[in-house]
Amino acid sequence: MHRIVREGAVLAGGARAILLQIANPGVGEGVSRHSDFAYRPLDRLRTTLTYIFCVTYGTEREVEVITKLVTQAHAKVRGPGYNALDPELQLWVAATLYDTATLLYERIFGPLDDETAERIYQEYALLGTALQVPPSLWPADRKAFRKYWDEMVATAEVTDHARAVAHDLLHNKSAPPWLRAALPFVRFITTGMLPPSLRCEYGLSWDERKQRRYDLLMDGVALVYPRLPMVLRELPKTYYLRKMRKWLASGRPAIAAE
Repeated sequence: MHRIVREGAVLAGGARAILLQIANPGVGEGVSRHSDFAYRPLDRLRTTLTYIFCVTYGTEREVEVITKLVTQAHAKVRGPGYNALDPELQLWVAATLYDTATLLYERIFGPLDDETAERIYQEYALLGTALQVPPSLWPADRKAFRKYWDEMVATAEVTDHARAVAHDLLHNKSAPPWLRAALPFVRFITTGMLPPSLRCEYGLSWDERKQRRYDLLMDGVALVYPRLPMVLRELPKTYYLRKMRKWLASGRPAIAAE
């Protein structure tokens, strides 16, 4: 798991993971009614990455504190038909993080061998089991996960609320100028990574010409990115772990309510 989580490049899949998450009506309803992260994507990114890096690299005490803060934030997100503490919803969120990260990692570095891929898969269960997902709920192996994943994608439901959140996220007019400038790239790579059925449901256009451009882009990333110094590739991990430890030492909350 460390070899994937440490790579800054996998952050490029963040919007893809979010669009997959909110295609689950329970997650989508909670986000629509209790969150404005589409207008503050950097806060959402900070919260998610702080949690992921802490669970992966943190001490036992750090993990205990961060998971408690996440649970407290989630406890406020509940209503008819949704509850952020629902293990099934948390399983789906963790599944999107795993699938998105491994999809990008293998596109850049090449396929993992079966033994390594299975070990990493089992380690990714921590993203769910550190919260309210019982270990028995995490699919037993990658084959079971793929069956679960295919069923979830096939039955996904992109509601009007989910479409509105996706549009606001991908066309964010209140984002900092540098982020607004990057949004065309974010929209393009997010659309390219989504399952075709969800592209259609979100109303994101795609064709053979765009697919060729996407393939060329990813081929270029795969050629250049692995040759970058590790210190650059690990910058997000280094930054967010340092910030988390600074927050914890100061007594200020390291995880904001969504």
